[in-house]
Amino acid sequence: MKFAQRMGQLGTETAFEVLARAKALEAQGKEIIHLEIGEPDFTTPAYIIEAARKALADGYTHYTPAPGIPELRAAIAQDATERRGIAFTPDEVVVTPGGKPVMFFSILALCEEGDEVIYPNPGFPIYESMIQFVGARAVPAQIEEARGFSLDVDKLCDAVNERTRLIILNSPHNPTGGVLSRGDLEQIAATVLKYPDLMVLSDEIYSRMLYGGEHVSIATLPGMRERTIVLDGFSKIYAMTGWRLGYGLFPREMVPAITRLMTNSNSCTATFTQMAGVVALTGSQQPSEEMVAEFHKRRDVIVAGLNDIPGVTCATPGGAFYAFPNITGTGLSSRELADALLNEAGVAVLAGTAFGAFGEGYIRLSYANSIEQIERALAQIKGWLAARQAQVSGVSHA
Repeated sequence: MKFAQRMGQLGTETAFEVLARAKALEAQGKEIIHLEIGEPDFTTPAYIIEAARKALADGYTHYTPAPGIPELRAAIAQDATERRGIAFTPDEVVVTPGGKPVMFFSILALCEEGDEVIYPNPGFPIYESMIQFVGARAVPAQIEEARGFSLDVDKLCDAVNERTRLIILNSPHNPTGGVLSRGDLEQIAATVLKYPDLMVLSDEIYSRMLYGGEHVSIATLPGMRERTIVLDGFSKIYAMTGWRLGYGLFPREMVPAITRLMTNSNSCTATFTQMAGVVALTGSQQPSEEMVAEFHKRRDVIVAGLNDIPGVTCATPGGAFYAFPNITGTGLSSRELADALLNEAGVAVLAGTAFGAFGEGYIRLSYANSIEQIERALAQIKGWLAARQAQVSGVSHA
């Protein structure tokens, strides 16, 4: 079968591939501890599930307006206004089936062949995939451990030119858990404002998963509201990954274009899911707050455990639910170690290179698992590396 040439530019998300490999090993009878997939292990709060049941029973099973039902757009605008401290209105909201359409639609609407898009690397792999798919040039901005897993903002700003159409930011950051400071964002904003056609896509899906400090959205800085697309959603903070419910906060003039893309691709987001989203935002936030508190405990356990493994060092992430340890001291590449841990140690993790070339020397572990399982995984990783080191030492002394 002959496929369109552009399909060769479309990447994938390695987490799902590793999950499939881990499931295949489990089907063979091998026990695997899952630290690869980026989704909360908590159940969607009961009040949200009940809202979906009620919506189905009440007949919310038909088409809705492409940008979302008015009730949800209003609830999102109010929540965004309260959390970010600047005014958002319902007509600036487009509801989508998950967060990825916000990325894809924004890049499709703004970028043409030959345009440049600056994106974080290591970073969520779908950024680079979508940039290349539309024919734009993906320009990586390195996320550096030495900077607390933040950007070298001077380098990023130096990379901006007349062809740069979009800058993608992600804070808290996947895969490192790094958080951009207000000062960094102010410097980026000052550069953006020098170029009249330059926009920012700010991926804030983990914005409520912070373990200290404040979340700053670049949209709140002077002059940036009309230059910023904010991506957010329900998957992480409400443990609703399978519900497929996300949204974008767009400059008003972009909304008709994004709405047309929704109409041409999905028609609309599932109606009963949107009704559940209204209740998620307006109901009790205690389950979400308790989940984040538990992630905080797990973070401390996994960071301490990783730093206790010879050859491994791990910075403390400021947000999200990922650890991104430096494994250069093991003498193995990211892919070699990730494969060995899955196949031989029974622990599923992701190679840092799954998030871009600058991820070499690291692996990503999701601590969306119980402390008991995390501690078992750490023991198995430590044991496997110790056995390997003993074997290497034995060979070298032979």
